[in-house]
Amino acid sequence: MKHNLISISQSRGRFALSFTLVMVLVSSALAASKPHIITLGKWTSVRWVPDSGAADDKPLTLKVRPLLVDGRVKEFTFGPAHDITERLFVVHRAFRLNDSLPTESTASPHWQWQRGGWLLVDRVTGRIAPANLPDFDVTYSEVSWYRDYAAYCGISDDGKQIYAVVAQINRRKPVVKWLIGEVKVAAETQQSQIPDSACKVPDWQRSPARVTFEANPSTKRTYVVRGHSVDLFTAEEDDEEAAK
Repeated sequence: MKHNLISISQSRGRFALSFTLVMVLVSSALAASKPHIITLGKWTSVRWVPDSGAADDKPLTLKVRPLLVDGRVKEFTFGPAHDITERLFVVHRAFRLNDSLPTESTASPHWQWQRGGWLLVDRVTGRIAPANLPDFDVTYSEVSWYRDYAAYCGISDDGKQIYAVVAQINRRKPVVKWLIGEVKVAAETQQSQIPDSACKVPDWQRSPARVTFEANPSTKRTYVVRGHSVDLFTAEEDDEEAAK
């Protein structure tokens, strides 16, 4: 009888341990699969000083809104978001930078709003990561999105050349990088005090997927994008499309 009681007790102990392990695994699986709530908050206007290099840059108004994950502010953004898939979207980042000088003894930092790069957001995991856009300039590059492609005019590292760029999300090298010419936006910016794109905003079309860059009336190119490869869209092909 005593041996039977011990066996029953051991069986119950093993059952309780197994049940506990199963519940822990189920709870972990449910926690891992729990969808995150990704929202963009209300717009607010802030003062932004463009970093154009001009000595008399004047502050401009920038409308920003928070990016919230499960109700918590993770980043600040500006401009419209672009849906890549039902799961992924990109949005332009804004952030506050400490502009205090070492010689300034203030009780609190001198915060200044700045425009940043683009963010890639995963609605399922809640992950936020920088989107790699080669030669992207926060002041002079205005991005035109189509699917997971970003078309814009980028600025070289030395700030002297303008490139037509098509970048694809998750690819380190650009699909298109075409040298348009020398940078001439600095003088225009100093006169207008309004930062502008280094060239006209690229224009996307579908069937086939193609994008047109135009820095000026005499500089215009259209690229047909096929996956990771591109081809120049010729005038003959343009005439064929128009005739359809």
